[in-house]
Amino acid sequence: MSGRDTPARTAARTRLATHRLRGHRPPRRLDAPVWYRAIIAYDGADFAGWQRQPDVVGIAEMMDAALELATGGPVVATAAGRTDAGVHADGQAISFQTDAALPPDALRHLCLQLLPPTIRVVHVEAAPDGFRVQRDVTSKLYRYCILESPQPSPVRERAAWRFDAPLDLDAVRAAAAHLVGTHDFRAFRNDPGPARRDEDTVRTITSLDVDRAWDRVRFDVGGPGFLYMMVRNLTAALVEVGTGRQTPAWVAEILAQRDRRHVPAPAPPEGLRLVSVEYPDGFGAARAPLF
Repeated sequence: MSGRDTPARTAARTRLATHRLRGHRPPRRLDAPVWYRAIIAYDGADFAGWQRQPDVVGIAEMMDAALELATGGPVVATAAGRTDAGVHADGQAISFQTDAALPPDALRHLCLQLLPPTIRVVHVEAAPDGFRVQRDVTSKLYRYCILESPQPSPVRERAAWRFDAPLDLDAVRAAAAHLVGTHDFRAFRNDPGPARRDEDTVRTITSLDVDRAWDRVRFDVGGPGFLYMMVRNLTAALVEVGTGRQTPAWVAEILAQRDRRHVPAPAPPEGLRLVSVEYPDGFGAARAPLF
C-alpha cells in the first residue's frame, strides 16, 4: 500500500501530533532522498499488526506518521516481514527514504519523542547502496512464550499463552526434531489469500530450540523465511504433543500429509515475538534475550 491518506493513517498522525518535539526545527531538504534502515521493537497487543489497513491502525501507520512528523515530508516504511495483530517484536527491520537532512541519531531521537512507549526505535543507520529490507534477509528468529501457571496473570499473559499444567518438554523436543530441515510446510500455513495461495510452501527451519526457565517455556524457531502463520501453527502442534493429546510421531505424519485440516487452530498471537532479522553484513544480528 502506498503512503496515501487513509482513515488509519490520519488517525495515527492525529495520535502522534499531540507530542511536542523539543527544540526541533524543520530540517533542510537534500537534492535527492537518502535510504535508511532501522531496527524497531514493539508491543503488538494494541495494534492491528505491522500491515497497513484502511480503517485500523497498525505499526506501519504509526512509523509512517512519526517519520513524517520528524522529517517534515511523507515517508513510507517497509518492514522485513509482516507481523499479525497482537504479535510483538524485539528486532523488526525496516527501511525508508527521506530527503530531510537529518543524521541517523537525530531521526531515532525524534521518533522516540513522538512514538508511544509500546513502539521503540532501537537503531537507525544509512542503508548501503542496493539494500533491500525484504530481499536481503538471511535469517529470522521467532520466539513463542508459554506460561505454565494455574494462576491467571493479565500482565504476564499479555506476552504468553498460559497453561495450568507443565508441558512434557521431552516429547515436545522429539516432535520438534521432525520439523528441523527443509520440508513442505503446507500443513502449517493458513490461507494467505488469492495473491499468494499458489506460492511454494517449501521452507527451511534451521533451528527449533525448546527451553524452560521457572514457569516459562520458549520455542525459538529460526530460518530464512516462513509461511503465513507458520510459527503459530507449529506451536499449536507442539503443544498438542506437550499436553499428551498427540505423540511426537503425529507431527511427522501431518508434515507428510500436507493438509492444514489436520493441525489445530493457530496458537494465540500474544505469545509470539519476532526476535531478530539478520542480513549478510551483520545488520540486525542481536543476542536473543533469555526469555
